[in-house]
Amino acid sequence: MLYEMTVPQFSKVLGNLLGFLDKAAQFADHKKFDIDILLHSRLSPDQFHFIKQVQIACDVAKFAAARLTGATAPKNEDNEKTLADIRARIEFTIKYLSTVSAKDFAGAESKAVTTAQWDGKTMKGSDFVIQAALPNFYFHITTAYAILRHNGVDLGKKDFLGNLSFNK
Repeated sequence: MLYEMTVPQFSKVLGNLLGFLDKAAQFADHKKFDIDILLHSRLSPDQFHFIKQVQIACDVAKFAAARLTGATAPKNEDNEKTLADIRARIEFTIKYLSTVSAKDFAGAESKAVTTAQWDGKTMKGSDFVIQAALPNFYFHITTAYAILRHNGVDLGKKDFLGNLSFNK
């Protein structure tokens, strides 16, 4: 179940984020300003700018998958500066997630998970997903969305949710 809660959802929402970028680029082009203004915008002076929000969301997704499966996540240098750079970072993360399978998650629910920030403390995998990985991922995706929306990009809930899996 943890696979279904993480990898497909992370991939889907990161794909939605690519759609946010398309709309941001169209908005900047239409209004005749440099897209870099949006990429370096933030909601508050003490909050990270858009690019950093995206970098962290990508890291949360890849590191969650790696921690839960015992894999080593690929490293990113966090040197993205342009729209093309940030698109490539998202696409890279989606590609990495596509290499992780449900079988790789065997035993993940009870696996001890830790991060460097937790000073040696651990959580079992199921608690990690519910209490840390998913909320952290959505916090940064939501903040990235809010930065663009606050600056006038025409985004709505349908952009955030993306395609839903209706039965009929």
